[in-house]
Amino acid sequence: MDDLVGTPTEKLERFASLPPSSRPPRITLEEWKVLAIGANAVSDEYLIRLADQYRAALHPDLVVTYVVDRNINYSNVCTSICNFCAFYRSPGEEGGYLHSHDEIFRKVEETIELGGSGILMQGGLHPDLPLAWYTTLLRELKRRYRIHLHCFSPTEIYGISEATGLAWREVLLALKDSGLDSMPGGGGEILVDEIRRKRRSRVDSREWLEIMEIAHELDLPTTATMMFGHGEELVHRLEHLEKLRQLQDRTGGFISFIPWNFQPDNTPLGKAFPDRMTGSEYLRWLAITRLYLHNIPNLQVSWLTQGLEVGKLGLRSGANDLGSTMIEENVIRPAGAAHEATEDVLRNAIREAGFTPCVRNAAYRRLAPPGGRAPSYSVSSEQLLETAGRNASRSEARSEA
Repeated sequence: MDDLVGTPTEKLERFASLPPSSRPPRITLEEWKVLAIGANAVSDEYLIRLADQYRAALHPDLVVTYVVDRNINYSNVCTSICNFCAFYRSPGEEGGYLHSHDEIFRKVEETIELGGSGILMQGGLHPDLPLAWYTTLLRELKRRYRIHLHCFSPTEIYGISEATGLAWREVLLALKDSGLDSMPGGGGEILVDEIRRKRRSRVDSREWLEIMEIAHELDLPTTATMMFGHGEELVHRLEHLEKLRQLQDRTGGFISFIPWNFQPDNTPLGKAFPDRMTGSEYLRWLAITRLYLHNIPNLQVSWLTQGLEVGKLGLRSGANDLGSTMIEENVIRPAGAAHEATEDVLRNAIREAGFTPCVRNAAYRRLAPPGGRAPSYSVSSEQLLETAGRNASRSEARSEA
């Protein structure tokens, strides 16, 4: 009941005085407008301190997680023409590609050899791929390799549905039955249709949220994202968070939230908004998201778009996860995200911020005790023989050529 009493500022002050294990009060969208963007908006330092307090309440063991994975972008062919994207190619356009299943298998094998704990797989809205292309791929990945499959954003589910004529639920059921373990939150951008129309997003906010809700109903955990800093108003960011919080109230299916700032290089939109978000603005909004989305357990800081120094500060601004080593990433990097990190670099950054590193998978299941490294993903002797046979066949083919 105390959540309903007092001004927005008084609610935050009451939270600041509570025991360390307390959750923040539920502050309404209208109240957040006062706290975050009004004339009496609270300071960065205050928000960051409270966000760190809530991070400690949710994750009191001083562990920060990370994941070793690879973002396999199976195709850049896309029927959407989002003006913030430097990745896509329209059907028939020069530079478009579609990886074969064998090419994807090789990328997975390389990932396993590098200690990978999962595969993130995303691509464009390819108009010609049947559902069997996706389901056969997932089944083979599960048959060949013991690895977590975190694949296909709501926008891709929309595209598969459009290409096959199947309902979203049918597509999701088929993918889950074929081995899909969890879903990424790509395509969220800003969940305000006024902005999405300007950015030429193919999927509107209702569709994105409904696909996520169906996934949650099918017990597919998902992440959620926000791409911000591309000309939206500050209130639009709050409206995005409100929609996510409402859906999480209903389903509890979001396991993590990842806010990242727009990268302008090589994008049409970058000509209108060429400046990158400062670290201080990013950290302020990271803290706001931790307090606003009190019902989502994990918050990831985007070192890929902000760099590791801001990433370390983010671990004291509400975040409890440093994200991925990104063995491969082809969507954000072409737009100018040039930061790179190995597993050791991430682990050292976590320690430098005062925490203990722990590797996880995409479902946020810890794969080792705090401070330890995950056991290698193994394949069976049969799978190793298959791999050796494929490699030998490729060598023979090259020799004959």
